[in-house]
Amino acid sequence: MPEGPELHLASHFVNEACSELVFGGCVEKSPVSRNPEVPFESSAYHISALARGKELRLTLSPLPGAQPPRGPLALVFRFGMTGSFQLVPSDALPPHAHLRFYTAPPGPRLALCFVDIRRFGRWDLGGKWQPGRGPCVLLEYEQFRENVLRNLADKAFDRPICEALLDQRFFNGIGNYLRAEILYRLRIPPFEKARTVLEALQQRRPGDPGPLAPKGGKSRKKKSKGAQRGSEDQVENPPSPNKAPSRTRRARRGLPEQTAAQQPEGTSLQRDPEAPCVPEKGKRRRQPATSGRRRPQKIKAATPSLEPEETSAS
Repeated sequence: MPEGPELHLASHFVNEACSELVFGGCVEKSPVSRNPEVPFESSAYHISALARGKELRLTLSPLPGAQPPRGPLALVFRFGMTGSFQLVPSDALPPHAHLRFYTAPPGPRLALCFVDIRRFGRWDLGGKWQPGRGPCVLLEYEQFRENVLRNLADKAFDRPICEALLDQRFFNGIGNYLRAEILYRLRIPPFEKARTVLEALQQRRPGDPGPLAPKGGKSRKKKSKGAQRGSEDQVENPPSPNKAPSRTRRARRGLPEQTAAQQPEGTSLQRDPEAPCVPEKGKRRRQPATSGRRRPQKIKAATPSLEPEETSAS
């Protein structure tokens, strides 16, 4: 549903798209819309827009010398669930364009359309904001804040904060998706009493983030560069627990060399011949070496000769 920010963007769109366009003729309304007719006709006029909360005011201002002579007319729109403004060619109107403003010749004829698929949007003649709506959250922040804090005794603030945020007397422009985002980002329980949440704002001092600032974040102190480098060195080059210093290091440190008898257990380079050979990772597995004995070769059995034996002459 369009809310305060969407109507604010819609007013910017109308002002930018129509700033150099001249409109003329009558304002057309679709026959299916139940909104009032717009009795306005002029040979040349400009269109401007202003948003306030959940309302947008469209002002039709005739140019000097336009016929028939008449004063400006203002319309106040509420977008409902699907309302929006579109600027399109006059021969390609979008579906559900329930109010249309056409440009004057010369040049290609365009149409500024109020499009509303579900037809929940409304417009009123006269240009007066709907009574009972508070100041705009976006454009009148100081008045909005004062209006809320001055009326905290109102029974509307006895309700949960998730319900009070939808009251347009105090939160003009806030709707369903905005209240959900506000409560989530400020980490406020949605069913907390509205007065309990908002009363703390009365004691807020200038520069204080206030009670609605996000909570639960742990401060992370930056380590010094030396400490960071030291930790990196420890991770990159961890000391080996079983590895004894090499001869070169011992010579530099002035330590005596260790003999085989002085070496601690587990540091001997000799391997037990009875222990199985464990292949190293990434290397080809080898067969364990034999203890100096050659593998016996198979001897083929002698086959009898097929030739007859020679007999000696007597």
